[in-house]
Amino acid sequence: MTNPVPQGRPRKPPLALEEAQARLIALAPRVAIEHIASAECLGHYLAGPLLAERTQPATALSAMDGYALRQADMPGPWEVVGESAAGHPFTGTVGPGEAVRISTGAALPAGADMVLLQEDTARHGDQVAFTGTPPDPLGRHIRPSGMDFATSHPLLESGTRLGPAQIALAIAAGHSHLPVHRPLTVAVIDSGDELAAPGHPLLPHQIPASNGPMLAAMASSLPVKVTRIGPVPDRLDALASALDTAREADIVVTSGGASVGDHDLVRPALEAIGASLDFWRVGIKPGKPILVGRRPREHQSQVILGLPGNPASAFVTAHLFLLPLLRATLGAAHPLPRPLMVPLGEAMPAGGSRTEFLRGQWDGRKVMLDPLQDSGALSPIARANCLVRREARAPMQPEASEVPIYLLDCGGFA
Repeated sequence: MTNPVPQGRPRKPPLALEEAQARLIALAPRVAIEHIASAECLGHYLAGPLLAERTQPATALSAMDGYALRQADMPGPWEVVGESAAGHPFTGTVGPGEAVRISTGAALPAGADMVLLQEDTARHGDQVAFTGTPPDPLGRHIRPSGMDFATSHPLLESGTRLGPAQIALAIAAGHSHLPVHRPLTVAVIDSGDELAAPGHPLLPHQIPASNGPMLAAMASSLPVKVTRIGPVPDRLDALASALDTAREADIVVTSGGASVGDHDLVRPALEAIGASLDFWRVGIKPGKPILVGRRPREHQSQVILGLPGNPASAFVTAHLFLLPLLRATLGAAHPLPRPLMVPLGEAMPAGGSRTEFLRGQWDGRKVMLDPLQDSGALSPIARANCLVRREARAPMQPEASEVPIYLLDCGGFA
């Protein structure tokens, strides 16, 4: 039996998007810092600034194949007295009239202060002669010691997301392990009598429960361990039980039941488990009925994020709220999505009373709006690679006007 939501509650105006995001991020749980192998840190955020523990390169290296020699001996000729290869340096000293055959990445021998390119020379036995144009400056084919970084040099700021390049830099700088926040635990709850688990036979009044897998996939783009619960029927006791099952998770995300209808039960379910409502309703479209609650626990409160049930609404609010909350909890320096200004490939109609996020396709030069913007439609989400922001009551924007877009990279490397 359905438990109706009590009617007659006073309505506050919806929060502005930026205020709601700031309030949510302020609730981000604090999780422990651990040191894990640098090579296993993909997608994590640094939990402290990274300083170099060594100098790179540790000694001057050749940037080209050729001959290491003294500038004072130009224009030669020279006697070749040895070879310096990467990992196998020449151990002697280059004297007057001498040259050492050198490979790219090899250590510059003592006494040498320039590299003559191989293509600018002619060699006969142990004699090499200059045949080209002198480099300007003469020492420009040398990578000096510390060119990339020196010991104690700051490399990455706290809160930097660790992608392939950042991991390589950390390892090259002498860090075998890095400080990061432990992976989060997130519970995703689908709710709605109309939902059937994927793969189950469908009755005419049912639809596959797709929001749960979608939200779980979005969360999994970050260092997050996701547990899925549901689909949960539209009963207060069933939803409260599902929330109780998720009591150990750092963050709980529900989909559906966050509005004000008789079957929208997230708010009373929060009350049933002893949680408090922090805020409800944000002035955006789609996604107005989003809510945020907290459940008190011994060490710190659990954050409960209630997203709408329409798939486009759940998708948009997950990008604007769920992913920023996860990033903030994991220590991101910049958890919120950052806009990119791009020109419209067509005119954009005037906006309504709320800030809107329209599904669009950006081709690298201009953005086109998807013709289908219904919050219940999944196909525009699958076609889109960005969200186009249209401010409340914005006038019609002509073609070529610049508008802010948010690229739909779930994890992002903010």
